[in-house]
Amino acid sequence: MLNVFGLEIRWYSFLLLLAIGGGIVLLIHEGKKYNYSKDFLFNLAFWVVVIGFICARLYYVIFNYKHYLNDPLSIFKVWEGGLAIHGGLLGGFITLVLYCKKYNARTLKITDMITIPLMLGQAIGRWGNFFNSEAHGSATTLIELQNKHIPNFVIEGMRINGVYYHPTFFYESLWCLLGVVILLIIKHYKYLKVGELTCVYIMWYSVGRFFIEALRTDSLMLGGFKVAQLVSVALFIIGLLALMILTRKSKFEDLYTESNGNDILF
Repeated sequence: MLNVFGLEIRWYSFLLLLAIGGGIVLLIHEGKKYNYSKDFLFNLAFWVVVIGFICARLYYVIFNYKHYLNDPLSIFKVWEGGLAIHGGLLGGFITLVLYCKKYNARTLKITDMITIPLMLGQAIGRWGNFFNSEAHGSATTLIELQNKHIPNFVIEGMRINGVYYHPTFFYESLWCLLGVVILLIIKHYKYLKVGELTCVYIMWYSVGRFFIEALRTDSLMLGGFKVAQLVSVALFIIGLLALMILTRKSKFEDLYTESNGNDILF
């Protein structure tokens, strides 16, 4: 916990704010290249974050409804934990689509611009789980963790009540950072089409989350299946099909680097 001028701020909250703030700055910087106004992008980010946060909570509550039936007021106690990123992504995406429709901006161009800030934000935000000693995997041994060349402070941070656990937050953070590098490389491809960055983001994150989720012990469940794995499979298929459709366009058609006449430009 941080203490700033007598005000106590939890590390999780600080890292979330850092991820969101940094993401907005990167989004606005990217938007300048295509003449999107700062106000347009900031307002978009504001509503996406707010609605996304609410949906992340609702998503978690829905899959843990039995817990909240006896204590409905605890639904509002978000400081006790309980946010699901897939719920946040879904809510944020719907908000983005409606916002873009209202201002006649192209949705896929905006989602492309968001992919790198979003994945970087995910990499940063996951470290909040480290400070809360949560979102870890199954129990393991010190030797196994050391053989994976995991930093010692991470290993010891995942030592809970004398038991070592897989630092799945760490695995996901590294996966997202690698994803950022890959998206940056793809972004500089001369013939990159609008929507392709979005597809790669969806597919990359879904693959990593599917396998990492298999190690976690706090997964949301639907019957005997982990919800995050089911969603990851569905999203990967959607991303792959969309990418196949986009690549069928002409080599010089609908390039990401081009400004679209239907975009908000002011």
